[in-house]
Amino acid sequence: MNQNLNGKRIALLEARLSGELARLVERYGGVAASFPALREQTIDSSEEVATLINNLEAGNYAFIIFQTGVGVSALFKEAEQLGRLDSLLDALKRMTTICRGPKPTAVLARHGIKPSLNARDPFTTVELLAAMAGLELNDKQVVVLHYGERNEALADALIARGARLEELCLYEWQLPEDIEPLKNLIAELQRGAFDAVAFTSQIQARHLFQIAESIGQSAALPLLVDSLNNRAVVVSIGPTCSAALRALGVEPRVEPEHPKMGPMVMALARYFNTHQLTK
Repeated sequence: MNQNLNGKRIALLEARLSGELARLVERYGGVAASFPALREQTIDSSEEVATLINNLEAGNYAFIIFQTGVGVSALFKEAEQLGRLDSLLDALKRMTTICRGPKPTAVLARHGIKPSLNARDPFTTVELLAAMAGLELNDKQVVVLHYGERNEALADALIARGARLEELCLYEWQLPEDIEPLKNLIAELQRGAFDAVAFTSQIQARHLFQIAESIGQSAALPLLVDSLNNRAVVVSIGPTCSAALRALGVEPRVEPEHPKMGPMVMALARYFNTHQLTK
């Protein structure tokens, strides 16, 4: 089957890799328009990271959990600024390291560290907890490096198994400094200006709805839900993102088998080609 977007207009909410995603869409014959829906704001955590390294060197932790590549990179950058990156890496090599997916694994690998445990595809909290099912966590000190917000489901599950948590959040998800493009996107969706909207993280969906709510019109949220369900094809990168969309009243029509940008664009192209064939 020909997998081509055939000039379809695709709205992208990705921020950090917006250029890469836009090029993927264009490679498949689509027209990409970027509306970044978040920014990752680094949190000053030098004191917390110094304490973490001290405790790692002292052998005070049994396990450390890495959830995102951005989080691992932020940790290593902070340690380097403290002049203690080598100490951190040496300590990590001596303990059980657990990764939620390929991105934190790749950052660790660049520094010579192979994770002790990896979550399986599609790399959600469910798979992460499954990977840890055989570990004895009761009364063990566990470090959790969060993403742009606290992963409450993960923390609650670990605490329920008796773990004593040390939690770090080195960056946070915030709205873009300029939210006008997102306001414009909401208006354009109502006019049916886009054939599809691509969500690559749950926070993009929540931020888009936050912007719609801030517009101050009582019909803004219902109109956004209607636009996403009926005027455009919503493609979600994976189950966590899809669950967030459903909680907001939006049903994704496309979700790739593997939660990565390339498979997501391929899945969207397949959807459009199948849809055209069945008309």
